[in-house]
Amino acid sequence: MELRHPFITNPKLAIYYGLFWVVAGTAMVAISTFVSGVSLVISIIEIFSFVITYALVGSAIWYVIKFTTLEDHSILNILFAHLIAASIIVFVWMYFGVVIIKLIHPDSAEWIKKIIAIRIFFGYMFYVIYVIFFYAVNYYQGFKEKVKNESKLISLVKEAELHALKSQINPHFLFNSLNSISSLTMTDPARAQEMVINLSQLMRYSLKHDQKENVTFREELENNKLYLNIEKVRFGSKLNPVFEIEENCFDAEIPNMILQPLYENAIKYGVYEAIETVDVITRCECNNELLKITISNTFDAEAQIKKGEGIGLKNIRERLQVIYGNPHFLQIRSNKNKFTVTLTIPQNYK
Repeated sequence: MELRHPFITNPKLAIYYGLFWVVAGTAMVAISTFVSGVSLVISIIEIFSFVITYALVGSAIWYVIKFTTLEDHSILNILFAHLIAASIIVFVWMYFGVVIIKLIHPDSAEWIKKIIAIRIFFGYMFYVIYVIFFYAVNYYQGFKEKVKNESKLISLVKEAELHALKSQINPHFLFNSLNSISSLTMTDPARAQEMVINLSQLMRYSLKHDQKENVTFREELENNKLYLNIEKVRFGSKLNPVFEIEENCFDAEIPNMILQPLYENAIKYGVYEAIETVDVITRCECNNELLKITISNTFDAEAQIKKGEGIGLKNIRERLQVIYGNPHFLQIRSNKNKFTVTLTIPQNYK
């Protein structure tokens, strides 16, 4: 439980509080002087001796409502606690007010007798106003803390979801890469060794950026070129990566490890079943708001294609939903023998 007074945690609130009482006291002096006909000096002494002291003593009411919340106590207990607290505060307030008046105006005994009853009444009324005010402040502080905690929880859940989604990519990719290496270990050890070197660089990239969500498009593209080099060793002339990238795209930000499933998909459904060369074409354009990446490849329309999206494309959609709240930033088109995937990444997104 936060026990620090809101006037300490929020100095601006304390300033507004002080200004309110200065304005209220000045208004009461003006009413007493010009409406009731009381002399200016007596009005100032009477009003400010009680107003200033209540402004100071009344601020302690916050601690009363802090320990008598509606969630933790019954209505009767709360009313009883406030009755006792109000009596104590009004007594302390009246005592200091009378002392101040006697110090400033020694011959004030009769005057004090006339005003003491009305001041006690207003003391209890002020207490009620303070209780309402501080309950509102306490509720607002609790609401802000709740929103802050919920935002923090959402952030942690989002981070956990992204970590889980990215953890799906590595085993999936590693399995495919090891299959590629395995197919060459017996037939072409030199090429298999080249693939192992590229694979180690890929895994180093994955570990390096595991805790960092965004990287530059340049970094992500270079990483995927390593992957394509691995598959190029396996498929030879059947795989022909083509890159048509606008210069201003390289410094754009992109979620890491998000392109690799797209290239895996192109190879699995395009290159793997192909007899002739398949161009895997990467085009990219960028403005200040959006990075648009298009990856296309031809495929054998007569080959049996598994229906639905694989784990890679599904993973990308889920990541886009978690990060940007929109899974439709990934668009897929299949036209006769050409498969095209368009990935749109917002820039400067918060």
